[in-house]
Amino acid sequence: MGLRFPGIAKTTSIPKGFFAVYVGESQKKRFMIPISFLNQPLFQDLLSQAEEEFGYNHPMGGITIPFSEDTFLDLTSRLSV
Repeated sequence: MGLRFPGIAKTTSIPKGFFAVYVGESQKKRFMIPISFLNQPLFQDLLSQAEEEFGYNHPMGGITIPFSEDTFLDLTSRLSV
């Protein structure tokens, strides 16, 4: 069983109220993020950086976040759901 982080779910289907992001530098991992994170300025900055690096072409099918998994988990742990 994997580690559980508050507000972040790792599943194969997308539950209501969540959206998928892919995180990692070379190997991407899929995370389910609460939609409420979209209102958080820190997460909006993260999305802006993803837009700068990838534009709107996301080959994984979901939003690709250009950070290491550890950095992403550190940033999202600071957000309240």
